[in-house]
Amino acid sequence: MGYNGGWKPYVPVAERRRKAEQQVAKAIKAGRTLSPIAPYRGAIAKTFWGKAWCDNLERYSDYGNRLPRGRTYVRNGSVIDLQITAGKIHAQVMGSSLYTVQIDVVVCPDPHWRALSADCASSIDSMVELLQGKLSGAVMERICKPGTGLFPSPKDIRFGCSCPDWASMCKHVAAVLYGAGARLDQQPGLLFTLRGVDAADLVDSTGAGLSAAGAAPAPGKILDTAALGDVFGIEIDTGSEPLTAPPVARKRAGKQSAARTSRVSTPSTPAQPVLASAKSTSKGKTAAPKAVVKS
Repeated sequence: MGYNGGWKPYVPVAERRRKAEQQVAKAIKAGRTLSPIAPYRGAIAKTFWGKAWCDNLERYSDYGNRLPRGRTYVRNGSVIDLQITAGKIHAQVMGSSLYTVQIDVVVCPDPHWRALSADCASSIDSMVELLQGKLSGAVMERICKPGTGLFPSPKDIRFGCSCPDWASMCKHVAAVLYGAGARLDQQPGLLFTLRGVDAADLVDSTGAGLSAAGAAPAPGKILDTAALGDVFGIEIDTGSEPLTAPPVARKRAGKQSAARTSRVSTPSTPAQPVLASAKSTSKGKTAAPKAVVKS
């Protein structure tokens, strides 16, 4: 059958759905695993990450007049397979025939990601909060900021399709880009996989900062306990066992200890030797005097 002006004849939605179901059944029978975007009505994305993805695409004039062509395709279930890996989106779209779409997304550069993580680390408390999109307005704005946020800009995206459409972005590619937004509704972590980054880097790092700030002081900054005792004339208890006496008893005991320490440490006047009187022996000799030190 010939084509009208080089184009294949239009295939109604019902026919495309029937063909899509046949292709899915054939893949399952062959042992392949497909991940389709199920047909639905209404908004393409309903959660924070899915909406943010679609809003980011529609923000750029490069895609403004091309994306709408793919909305009906993704809504009616024409995207029968969509796989997201690091830097790549691979999909199959049912049109007048089955077409293969390949989209390459530049991995987020390290300096870019470090700057974004540093800005958000003190504002995101948990991974659950992050993936559910329950973030403050400031954090959401930072993550979605064009050019410096997490979402790719047109210069970061390259795509191709096996269809005969000469347009740089055909309706099949547009359907896949919207399909990625629908997939992020269900699996928001795939956005971080696609950009080649670790979502944990965005989570609050305050605890790590506090532990680093609590490092032990340098040895030269520590006053020796023996020197401290000499300064104040008291004994410093360096034992590890905690005191069990009540506060008043400890205070009294401390005073008594200080008093005893003062008496021991204060030098006293040396005792004068007492000379015993000379005694005569039975032989008439005088015994040598003995020095007696009084304790």
